[in-house]
Amino acid sequence: MPASFVAYIDESGDEGFTFREDGSGSSRWFILSAVVLRRSKHLSPVAALRAARQTLRWEPRRDFHFSAMRHEPRLVLLHEITKLHLRTITIASFKPDIPEPERFNGQKFFLYRYLSRLLIERVSWLCRDHGQAEDGDGTVELIFSDRASMSYDDIRTYMQRLKDRAAADHDIRIHWPAIDIANLRAVAHGQLAGLQIADAVATSYYYALNLSRFGIADPSYLRLLRAHAYRHEGQCFGYGVKFLSDFASLKEKMPHLGAAFENW
Repeated sequence: MPASFVAYIDESGDEGFTFREDGSGSSRWFILSAVVLRRSKHLSPVAALRAARQTLRWEPRRDFHFSAMRHEPRLVLLHEITKLHLRTITIASFKPDIPEPERFNGQKFFLYRYLSRLLIERVSWLCRDHGQAEDGDGTVELIFSDRASMSYDDIRTYMQRLKDRAAADHDIRIHWPAIDIANLRAVAHGQLAGLQIADAVATSYYYALNLSRFGIADPSYLRLLRAHAYRHEGQCFGYGVKFLSDFASLKEKMPHLGAAFENW
């Protein structure tokens, strides 16, 4: 029996910890986002990108790279995304707040793996909450946007270690019946429409959270995506949006966050 869901996963920002006073160096934020659809709807992203290309008069196979696009084409793409039956989950890390950054900086991809754990937890909860007996086996196919320098066998090994420890470690809250570790893979960004949509979602969150070198953030894209964030019993924070730092403390330091997530 096939999986019930498919989750496309991509990131925005970088994992570095070199923060300079002039704002240069590593990005202050690192974002990991998933776009989750029922397996029966897995072709709908293809239709969404096709419609966006037609509106923009792009050639049929042109890829969407959200950060490389101008504002109006981004809006065209996002308006097509908002028509889809999907849910988004985003883990947002403000890296200057991370205690003992040397732990993350000293182990390659450690921050990425940790955010993946938090993301997969919430993907598993969504599958638990919305699984239907007649629609697949209850699991989710996890598809990461391929990072050429990273081994996804490491992610599978990391997930297996978490599963082995789960009975004794109550901080590991993955709903394991929804996760088939073997059914985790990485695919090049341009090969799957779902990954291009995940890129648009992750980058939209990044633009809303990260201040540019001019001290400006742009929450406009996020407002279009708000209704698609995963909610559990009406609650979005901790589910469709998870901050590593305390959100109230972040808002005190960065008032633009309150505006970005007003009425969420």
